[in-house]
Amino acid sequence: MNVHGIRPRLRGAAALLLLPLLALNACGSGAADGTAPVGAQGSPAPTDDPVTAVRKVDSAATLLPADVRKSGTLRVGSSVGFPPGAYYPNGPDKAPAGQDIDLADAVAKVLGVKLDRQDASFETILPALGSGKYDVGTGNFGVTAERLKTIDFVTYINDGQGFGVKKGNTTLKSKVTDLTQLCGLTIGTGAGTTFEATLNAQKGVCAKAGKKPYDVKVYSENAAPLTALQQGRIDVIMSTINGLRHQAAQPTSQTAFLGEFHRLDVGFAFKKGSALTKAFQAAVNALIKDGTYARILAKWGTSASAIDTSRINPPEHR
Repeated sequence: MNVHGIRPRLRGAAALLLLPLLALNACGSGAADGTAPVGAQGSPAPTDDPVTAVRKVDSAATLLPADVRKSGTLRVGSSVGFPPGAYYPNGPDKAPAGQDIDLADAVAKVLGVKLDRQDASFETILPALGSGKYDVGTGNFGVTAERLKTIDFVTYINDGQGFGVKKGNTTLKSKVTDLTQLCGLTIGTGAGTTFEATLNAQKGVCAKAGKKPYDVKVYSENAAPLTALQQGRIDVIMSTINGLRHQAAQPTSQTAFLGEFHRLDVGFAFKKGSALTKAFQAAVNALIKDGTYARILAKWGTSASAIDTSRINPPEHR
């Protein structure tokens, strides 16, 4: 949100549902040690296709800037990492799938434009929006007060931060409600995510509590934190709620979800002052109104993250 938003790019066969970590997080080229985490390619995409029937909505399309209506194309910086957000069910040489992919494609159909989707590592997308490299960024980007200083958001789900452990873990057995529960442990998360920011910002909580500090391991490869967890090199993983919940539902991942820690709105990301936000907001709301939005979330098992209406730059949840 990294809710999430929830990520660095995943080129290898290891595009698992791992930690976008709030970056929700999203893309990587496989595990850092060259191995694929268990379960990485084991999540076939659902076969239903609610996007096919989506049609252009003129009232939304007319909100696009004239130059975009003329070119008919938007450049998208896309972080592809793990289900249910965005991943490669059939390998990196095939089309990506996931909730974020379907929602972006559906919005494009409502607006009557094509998407020029370009894979990018999670932490590079937001800076690239400011430079003009991309028109919009996707990757489970969580709306935070810090990001709102330089980025505009159009919300499409409510996800957030959570924690996961290896199944059978005896150190953390309950939901993490306070970071002092992590004191003395090693936590893995994704680079450039809200997870990394949260953990680093509150590193002093353990010292204040008279406990040994927790250690944060940051990974640029989206699959690496899960591999580290499975191999016992970290004790706990911090990532998106939806990603960790999906991951724990896959028997081969051998992970357990420890519950929600902090909710965040997640949105399409734009450079500050972008003229695209009103059109995207109208498109998301059109999809909510006609039921396509609900069908996409149901397809990916994320209905609990549904929003009633899309907003532009809402304040961060506290």
